[in-house]
Amino acid sequence: MIRIEGIAAFVAVVEAGSVSEAARRLRLSKSVVSERLAELEKSLGGILLHRTTRKLNLTEDGTVFLGRAARIVREIEEAAADMAERRGTLSGPIRIAAPVTFGRMHLGPALYPFLAEHPEIELTLDIDDRRVDAASDGYDAIIRNGAIADSRLVAWKLAHSRRLLCASPDYLAREGIPSSLADLNSHRGIFYTNRGVADWRFQTPDGAIVVRAKLALGINNGDMLRDAAIAGLGIALLPAFIAGPAIREGRLAEIDVGHRPETEFIYMAHPEGRNPSAKLRAIADHLKKSFGDPPYWDPVG
Repeated sequence: MIRIEGIAAFVAVVEAGSVSEAARRLRLSKSVVSERLAELEKSLGGILLHRTTRKLNLTEDGTVFLGRAARIVREIEEAAADMAERRGTLSGPIRIAAPVTFGRMHLGPALYPFLAEHPEIELTLDIDDRRVDAASDGYDAIIRNGAIADSRLVAWKLAHSRRLLCASPDYLAREGIPSSLADLNSHRGIFYTNRGVADWRFQTPDGAIVVRAKLALGINNGDMLRDAAIAGLGIALLPAFIAGPAIREGRLAEIDVGHRPETEFIYMAHPEGRNPSAKLRAIADHLKKSFGDPPYWDPVG
C-alpha cells in the first residue's frame, strides 16, 4: 500500500536536493525520511532516485512519478488548509523565498507579529538573493523587488519601490554633484550584479534611457551595496527601502539628475495554476497593510 508520508518524503527530497535538507524541512530524522523513500519504492516496485553521497538523480520512473506526486502533496496541503479556514484558523506549512536585505530590514519585522497571531502556520522563509524558480523549487511564493518576468507566476503588488540615485557627501564633495544623465558617464558606479551594469534606467519624455557609469564595484548584496556607497566608492542606485535610513541620517545624499529612475514595485508571486491558500492571501494582505502606501521606508513619502 502506498502511503502519503512516503510520497511527501519523495517530493521533499527532490525539491530540497538532499535527504538531510528534506529531513530538516519536514522536521524528521534523516533515517525516517530514507525509510519512507525505501518503503515507497518497494510499494511502487521501482527505483525513483539514484542516491550517492554527493547528489541525487531522478530515474526515468522518478521523473514520471514526480509530477503527479507533487500535485498530490499540494492538494492534500491545500485541503487541510481549507478545513482549517472553515474553522476560522490559518494553519499548515508554507514556504516563501525573499531577497536578503529586504527580508532582514522589512519582511521579517512585518511577519513576526503575524506569525505570533497565527501560531499554527508553519512558515519556512528562505532568504537568498539568487533568482529561485518558484515552480520547480517548491516555493508557495517568492517576494521580489522589480519586475516578475516569469510567465508561470502570478504576481501581487505589495508596495511601491522607489529607487534613489545616491552617494556619500564625501564622494560628492570630492568628485562633484552630477546634475544630468550625461554627467553620470564620468562618475564611478556601484552596481548590483544580479541586475548587471545596464541597471541604471531612467524615465524621460522620449522613453527609458540606460546610463552606464564607470564600474567601481559590483556586489550581489544590497547591504554591501549601500555600505560601499557610504564608504565613498561611488554612486549607487538603491531601493528606498535600503537607502532610506542612511539618507535620513546624512550618511548618503540623494542625487537629482533631472529624471527619475524607472518605477518598480515589491511583489509577491505564486506559481500559476496553483490555487493560493488562505494563509498565503492573508500574509499578502498583512504585508500590504504593514508596508503602507506610500511605504513607511520611503524617505520622501
